[in-house]
Amino acid sequence: MNLLASKNRQALLTKLAKETFDILLIGGGITGAGIALDAASRGLKVALVEKQDFAQGTSSRSTKLIHGGLRYLKQGDLKLVKEVGSERAIVHKNAPHLVIPEKMLLPLIDGGTYGKMASSFGLWVYDVLAGVKGDDRRKMLSKEQTQQKEPLLNADTLKGGGYYAEYRTDDARLTLGIIKTANEYGALCANHCEAVKLLYSEGGITGVQVKDHIKENTIDIQARYIVNATGPWVDAIREEDNSLKGKRLHLTKGVHLVVNHQKFPLKQSLYFDVPDGRMIFAIPRGKITYIGTTDTNYQGKLEEPQTTQEDATYLLDSVNKTFPSINLTMDDVESSWAGLRPLIHQDGKSPSELSRRDEIFESKSGLISIAGGKLTGYRKMSQRVVDLVARKMKHTNKCKTKDITIKGGDFDSHQAVKAYAEQVGQQLQLEGLDEFTAEYLVNNYGTQTQEILQKYAHFKIETPENSPQLTLAMAELHFCLENEAIFTLEDFFNRRTGRLYFDIQSVKDLVEPIAQEMQIQLGWTEGTLQKNRVNLQQLMGTLETFA
Repeated sequence: MNLLASKNRQALLTKLAKETFDILLIGGGITGAGIALDAASRGLKVALVEKQDFAQGTSSRSTKLIHGGLRYLKQGDLKLVKEVGSERAIVHKNAPHLVIPEKMLLPLIDGGTYGKMASSFGLWVYDVLAGVKGDDRRKMLSKEQTQQKEPLLNADTLKGGGYYAEYRTDDARLTLGIIKTANEYGALCANHCEAVKLLYSEGGITGVQVKDHIKENTIDIQARYIVNATGPWVDAIREEDNSLKGKRLHLTKGVHLVVNHQKFPLKQSLYFDVPDGRMIFAIPRGKITYIGTTDTNYQGKLEEPQTTQEDATYLLDSVNKTFPSINLTMDDVESSWAGLRPLIHQDGKSPSELSRRDEIFESKSGLISIAGGKLTGYRKMSQRVVDLVARKMKHTNKCKTKDITIKGGDFDSHQAVKAYAEQVGQQLQLEGLDEFTAEYLVNNYGTQTQEILQKYAHFKIETPENSPQLTLAMAELHFCLENEAIFTLEDFFNRRTGRLYFDIQSVKDLVEPIAQEMQIQLGWTEGTLQKNRVNLQQLMGTLETFA
């Protein structure tokens, strides 16, 4: 029985309540998912609960790059650059459909952050630390070569460029792929289940009382070790445990804007200077280009941080000053997202100066908390936590995740992913679907795309009156219901398909038939159906307009 099938939720909750686990994880973002996979693959008995959807917090709101952190080299954090730089290749090998090679262009401009000599040396050190080989090693470009790579750059201030290797990803799909892989190793993972109370016996933490937000009932889950991997919520859990002492979180907000690619037709991913001395990314992705990020202190509500007018103006002004021919306005913004970085506070440091290193805290009750870190470094962060628990348990099995393929990633190379996407594209072209659809499916689902295509063929026969776009969306929906624990419209349109960020018009076109099908499949009342419609409409409003 697949316990990530939406219909099997009650069976999952029953098992969670009945069994005692070696590790209970609070938090279903990339860190919690990574710990679940590491621990389960070593043979430990693992449970995970997430109060929202998997990856709904920080882990679906990053710049969506698996990158080494070039700016941390400038800060002198060579150990961090070496670790996350090396991890890029491992995560790419394990999930080649989700972690895609992406050449990055660093334009060198008059008065910019990096001069030519410093850039050349810095990128060389970056390659050495990260173990980059062959054609992926950095190349320094002349002004003319840089303009060929990206004609939109301002020729008046351009001096040249650095060209180096990074990786692009879908952070939410990566998190979900890890959850699904952990599930195959026996980890029990439940979304929309909130840890509402920590349970103790004789002063030691022994479990968590959990509220199921789908059925509105509660269960107790018992475990030998409780791990708090809740990102921005880490300190709230520590406070409940009466262990919020010493180091604390420092939350900063990062915002990204999405515009139509025709409005900002980049040929090339860029990491470029902005007037206040920071640097931001602009990444072309299919039909859109996205821009980010900001880095500002945050003290508001942790759920659903908002993009403000000030955030949007900052990013648009930065683009317009670097690319004078573009002239983006607020009306050009199709969607946006805002996420929180759960960093470790350091007195006197600005948001951009704070370290991205992770730290583990242990309390007197036995609660283990992990905070800080980067998306790229999730695997090593997870290993450090599981190594700690394994030592306490005298468990001798070592970490195996360096060689575990993430669900859907059964490809020998990136070239094999591209070849499969071309094959799928030829099939879909006959259905009247555009060139981006095959790339979207394969990059989201990898080898699981075949299951979706089989469902597409079924629905094409069952509902011949539907458009190819709706038929495909129905196929995706049923795949997700059977394999990916979806319970709300937002689960599907945001973290399973990415449409809310990258194709928001398709959400408007598809929302009603998808809502009605989810009502049938999940047994929603009219009240639940309406609540889902309203929640999605409100969220879409915040993504398209700013506070």
